[in-house]
Amino acid sequence: MAAGAAVLAALAACDPTFAIGQPTTRALENGAAASLDAARSFRIRGTYTDQSTTLTTSASGARTTPADVRVSVDLQLVRPSTVHVVVSAADVKLEAIVLGSNAYFRGNQFLSQHMGSDPLSRNLVRVAGNSWWKGSLANVPTLPDLTSGSGLRSTFLGTAVTQRSDHLSVDGVNAVGLSGPRADVYVGANPPYRVLRVHFKKGVVVDGIADGDLHFDSFDQDFQIAAPSDVMDFSNLSTLPPIYTVVSVDTSGCVSPCAVSALLKNLGGASGARAPSTVTFTMADPASGKVLASCQAQVQPDVGFNSTTTVACTMAGVNGQQVSAAIVTATADNPGHA
Repeated sequence: MAAGAAVLAALAACDPTFAIGQPTTRALENGAAASLDAARSFRIRGTYTDQSTTLTTSASGARTTPADVRVSVDLQLVRPSTVHVVVSAADVKLEAIVLGSNAYFRGNQFLSQHMGSDPLSRNLVRVAGNSWWKGSLANVPTLPDLTSGSGLRSTFLGTAVTQRSDHLSVDGVNAVGLSGPRADVYVGANPPYRVLRVHFKKGVVVDGIADGDLHFDSFDQDFQIAAPSDVMDFSNLSTLPPIYTVVSVDTSGCVSPCAVSALLKNLGGASGARAPSTVTFTMADPASGKVLASCQAQVQPDVGFNSTTTVACTMAGVNGQQVSAAIVTATADNPGHA
């Protein structure tokens, strides 16, 4: 009996969590790291608090404090460098596709918050609609400590593990919990011991995120991630739908009725809009600001980038006295991407 007790004590010393019929803690850690690196693809989904304020929730575009930004994420990763991710925070949503060094984005509210307040920037946001645009890889969450085996091991496993819990279940899969001061890491109880969930401890920040509760699944699935079609490139405005701006207004023909015209310049391209741009002419009393008359003209056909065109229409129902004292303005409306 004494000899048997000594053997059990020696085995326990080799692995504090040794249990007959259960994988060793070392096997679980090795499997979690190795299977993460070996996977051709996998998915991470869950929630976290964004500490980088990449997303904001204010309609005015004002930055919020990190504690305010609770984010949900659905990330599909395909080795070596393909990603499809959807990140949402309150009323802000950003979808991104990364193919090597190329990044494509979609999300009008996010774009609006990261563009200027000048008329051209506002027009760019409007014409973009919900279409895809090319952007910087810096806006894509990478999570290196959660997507690589070495990062997972060095950050959450090894000496960081202080407690083990067996006979658990994560998303219907038998699991073992490996807990430490940074997170609770749940690993499949059966080979290849894949990581199933990482739940951050309160106050811990890793990869710019806190309060993370992230689930791992869909290992080695074909996500069929491909580059979107009809992508806008803000560094090349000719790829955008028409963006007409009013250069001047001609009221020389404004008598009774009042014929007016406007010279327009296109700061965008000549295709891709869901409807023709329109120009609205308004005659207003300069003292009261009251609108006396108005008319509208469509821009057809469209002209190319940096080209000019003229539109005209006639305002009826005004007399000569009103015309001589009134102010006529023209405003272009660009409906944007289909």
